[in-house]
Amino acid sequence: MDISREPTKRQIQIGLEVLAIAQDFFQRESSGASLITITRCDVTADMKNGTIFMTVLPESKEAAALDFAKRMRSELRHYVMKRLPVKVIPFFEVEIDYGEKNRLHVDELLRKDKLANEAYQTMLKERAGEKEDN
Repeated sequence: MDISREPTKRQIQIGLEVLAIAQDFFQRESSGASLITITRCDVTADMKNGTIFMTVLPESKEAAALDFAKRMRSELRHYVMKRLPVKVIPFFEVEIDYGEKNRLHVDELLRKDKLANEAYQTMLKERAGEKEDN
């Protein structure tokens, strides 16, 4: 997808439809050894190519799940073809969504910082209470 331009309404609609179809496909086809979640789908302006982004839990199964998803691309395309009433069906690439992983990491860091700050504020209040008693 061209980064310099905003996606069109049609690109967004097709991306959302493919996202739902791909999520259903991987839920049906995966062995259940890992949880595969499709987080987003980007489609090029000409609708000929698309990138499906996914996350995998547990992270130790990420490489195997990505290999599985890449092997299943042609079956995924046929699955989308049966369910999406458009003239051109994109060819798909599958990638790990590192943006989502980074967002989760930032959320975890912020949560830890908030807890540390609350503990520090509690400690300051306790010390101020001790000084007032003396």
